[in-house]
Amino acid sequence: MQVQTMRGAASGGAQGAQHNGPSRDAGPGSIRLRRQPPPSETRSAEQLYEQYVVEKELAARLMSASEAERGTLYSAVYEDLYRRIPHHSQLRNKVSADDQAKRIARQFSFLEPWLTPNTVFLEIGAGDCALSFAVAKKVAHVYGLDVSPAVTFNETKPENFTLVLSDGTSIPVPDGSITLAFSNQLMEHLHPSDALRQLQNIYRSLAPGGNYVCLTPNRLTGPHDISRYFDRTATGFHLKEYTCGELIELFRKVGFKSVHQCFRSRRSLVRGSDVLTRSVERSMENLPAGVSDRLARNKWVRGLLEIRLIATK
Repeated sequence: MQVQTMRGAASGGAQGAQHNGPSRDAGPGSIRLRRQPPPSETRSAEQLYEQYVVEKELAARLMSASEAERGTLYSAVYEDLYRRIPHHSQLRNKVSADDQAKRIARQFSFLEPWLTPNTVFLEIGAGDCALSFAVAKKVAHVYGLDVSPAVTFNETKPENFTLVLSDGTSIPVPDGSITLAFSNQLMEHLHPSDALRQLQNIYRSLAPGGNYVCLTPNRLTGPHDISRYFDRTATGFHLKEYTCGELIELFRKVGFKSVHQCFRSRRSLVRGSDVLTRSVERSMENLPAGVSDRLARNKWVRGLLEIRLIATK
């Protein structure tokens, strides 16, 4: 989520009460992190802890707010975060044009098997709409959905593109009009009740046989936000991280007739084994904390458990 947009760019989460909490070294004021930050993270441990404290406070506001209050609160808490944490990585580390182009190319490549001249595409949490604009060149029509009109159009808007605004859960497009819906790193930023309502509205918007592609991090390899450095469970702006098994059950509850994991090989999309994924998830949950933490850092385990769900109405 960019500032005032639906997709979460800030790091944080508030889904669980079980966590270790931050720990400090013996030195006065110093912070000991649970994980080593990546080379791209240049801030000090104290600055990371400052962001963690603010995100945790703001996430608690979201989790305790009523449904009506959350309709405007999503944008407000991100604005508050960026105001209070001027050293936030999203404000300091601007994405280069090359990195942006590579990101869009990866997402486009994953979606390409579904893109035809008859496709009606919906991007949920469209942000700057760069992906939506790229897809518009291949399909009949594109809806870019977000919570704010403050998106940045870096080029002329395609004639077959429509920007639609949402309160965070609504999908204001004609019922049964969408053949392919897509969200990337979005669901974990929603209040659990809002995630269910949004999913119900996505289902309503899809045409019979339409697909929803949902990419979201797996909680068993997380947390995937600022609380990764301090907690075992997301406690900031990732309001709920899911396992693949949990999401499959949720999607089926909403009414999707088919839900499965999907991986991108060099030449095609490969349907994953839900049985294998769930078996690995159950094993991870039953392991001692230290062992599961080490496994969660293994790139093969992370690749297997990364959630790429394809749901068909």
